[in-house]
Amino acid sequence: MLDESKSALAETLVLAQGRAHEFCGPARRVLAAWVMGWDAPVLWLRLRHNPDRLCPQGLADWAAPGGVILAQAPRMSDLLGCAEDGLRSGACALVVADLPEPVAMTPLRRLHLAAEEGCARRANGGVRALVLTPGDGGTPAVETRWHMAACPARDVSATSPVGAAWQLTRRRARMAPMAGWCVQKDAALSLCPVPS
Repeated sequence: MLDESKSALAETLVLAQGRAHEFCGPARRVLAAWVMGWDAPVLWLRLRHNPDRLCPQGLADWAAPGGVILAQAPRMSDLLGCAEDGLRSGACALVVADLPEPVAMTPLRRLHLAAEEGCARRANGGVRALVLTPGDGGTPAVETRWHMAACPARDVSATSPVGAAWQLTRRRARMAPMAGWCVQKDAALSLCPVPS
């Protein structure tokens, strides 16, 4: 990504330290990969039986593959326990929990508390948790909820080819209204209407 576009995306995608945030929708992993480029090291947790596997080398355009620790768990309770431990230790700047469904309120609250503890332990920065859920998400008590899906890229000139683009929507935030953006492959942003 271009540094200028990357900073514009970082200014839009505000993710408070010491909190858990939800990324949902079909392109949730792409969004998580962009955030991985800002924070390292990253602990990425998934269920063992999940057929969707992350290939760190495929993230090279967005994040350093060497900064990703991949782990898998047999059950959701084990995965959430590992996420808590990773956050609480403060060893990783970002802990990603790739889940098949939204998390209940009690486990989510435990992730918030663990992230707060991790921030206190991490000398050179904060700690964040990302909860990745399919569809429209719905995890209660998350700090923010972001939905991302592929959309047609805009052809700004007759000579440029149409490339990859995404519709990014902030669906929930404690301190900001619902909003939507079109994000081009180079992370250039433009406002677009929020789908109803």
